[in-house]
Amino acid sequence: MAPLRILIADDKPMVRCGIRMLLVEHEDWIVCGEAPDGSEAIKQADALKPDIVLLDLAMPKVDGLTALPAIREKAPNAAIVIVTLYGDPDSAGVAARLGANAFVSKVFLNTDLIPTIEELGIPHDAEGQSK
Repeated sequence: MAPLRILIADDKPMVRCGIRMLLVEHEDWIVCGEAPDGSEAIKQADALKPDIVLLDLAMPKVDGLTALPAIREKAPNAAIVIVTLYGDPDSAGVAARLGANAFVSKVFLNTDLIPTIEELGIPHDAEGQSK
């Protein structure tokens, strides 16, 4: 089976690195791209067609909530997981209405990110594209 392709969008290089380190534990998951802001996340979602987008809310240029609908349009089969420090219920509700599939607080990344991705249950075909 082809690996699960994940795009990480966060403005902090250390956070992207930390997420990447969590994800490498799974040999059937790969980070196909990284974006430092919402604008770049939209471009990479369009070009890479990832299976999952890990999207921060507070980013420069274009924030995560603004980028979310465009990412949903550019990569309609991708699951979008909001990964943020700002885990308030209002943001989670707005993100869900805009098409987010899940919400993970950065405070609990070490314990919650992997199970959240696994619970998405994204099927793949032989070319690694989401079905």
